[in-house]
Amino acid sequence: MTDSPGLSRAEAAAAKRRRLTAAAAAVLHEKGVERTSIADIAQVAEVPVGNVYYYFKTKDELVEAALAEHTGQLEVLTGRLDLLPDPRERLKGLVAAWVEQRETAARYGCPTGTLAMEVDKRPPGGLDESAARVIRRLLDWAAEQFRQLDAPDPHGQAVTLVGAYQGMSLLANALRDPEIMTREGDRLRRWLDTMPAD
Repeated sequence: MTDSPGLSRAEAAAAKRRRLTAAAAAVLHEKGVERTSIADIAQVAEVPVGNVYYYFKTKDELVEAALAEHTGQLEVLTGRLDLLPDPRERLKGLVAAWVEQRETAARYGCPTGTLAMEVDKRPPGGLDESAARVIRRLLDWAAEQFRQLDAPDPHGQAVTLVGAYQGMSLLANALRDPEIMTREGDRLRRWLDTMPAD
């Protein structure tokens, strides 16, 4: 992809950085951190390899960018769900969004969960904390929905929900069976229907 001729130098640089960030998120999800090279990301972003170093000095910086991309995607999703008036429907909408990604999950697993598992193998205090921040955002958002439902132990309920998602993603991926996501998504929606109404 070439930069649009009508863009200023700063706009073209920002567009290139966005392409690299999106490419990093996609390639790292598909190939994993250790098997992904900077050249792989450059190729998907359609950016010359040498230009990558202008934006990101190391592969770890690209992993950070991928995690920021996951955060952005989560914020878009939860922002859309926040438009729904009922917290139960927001949570069910979250489950529906997970199930919509069942083919991808069966092929590669959860984008954030698999990345968190990989970076956890490194010394603590770096990328592992960045991955944890993404997951904490999801937990905090889900806990707020359970709080609005007056559910007992909202944080615990959020951990149960997100843990179920991680489990069904892992099983769908390990067994290459996207329908695990469908069946378990239905089970989660039924569970959410048992939550007491306000």
